[in-house]
Amino acid sequence: MCEHATAMKRLVASVLAFASLAFGACGRPAQTGSAIRVVSRPLPPLPSALLGGGTLDPSLYRGKVLVLNVWATWCGPCRREQPVLESAWRTYRDRGVVFLGIDYTDDPAAAKAYRREFGVTYPSVRDPAGTTGSSLGFVGLPDTYVVDRTGTIRRWAFGAVDAEELDRMISEVLADGA
Repeated sequence: MCEHATAMKRLVASVLAFASLAFGACGRPAQTGSAIRVVSRPLPPLPSALLGGGTLDPSLYRGKVLVLNVWATWCGPCRREQPVLESAWRTYRDRGVVFLGIDYTDDPAAAKAYRREFGVTYPSVRDPAGTTGSSLGFVGLPDTYVVDRTGTIRRWAFGAVDAEELDRMISEVLADGA
């Protein structure tokens, strides 16, 4: 019986540790900044179903710097960072930078209302099963990725980004020239 109880305690501890890692970003109180990592991995295929209807044409982002943000309406940090993302989009859109939201496992009607509430003017695609978020390697919401012109993810921010962090991520990738 002791061996079984010890094994169960280890299993519960493992599950709790994973859950806190996987869902930690949305459960965190407001923070100053996110964890930014320099990475080098190919951008996985993106979904094509746009949140407002229609399909995403990959030529929208091919050959350009792409800022991807994985978000959900039920994520508090996502709501806090949305104005930062919209502001950066307006700043960088004339400099060869494209923004794309990835709506993670959300109700489409709620997601459309979220975009209206925050005045989001860049497109978002639907990720109803969470497969795109998973293929990007994220561990919780929100996540922001900056992809270079060759289709390689170069920066990854876990947690809500602030304006300074997002500007630095985009500026570094633009300066790299790839």
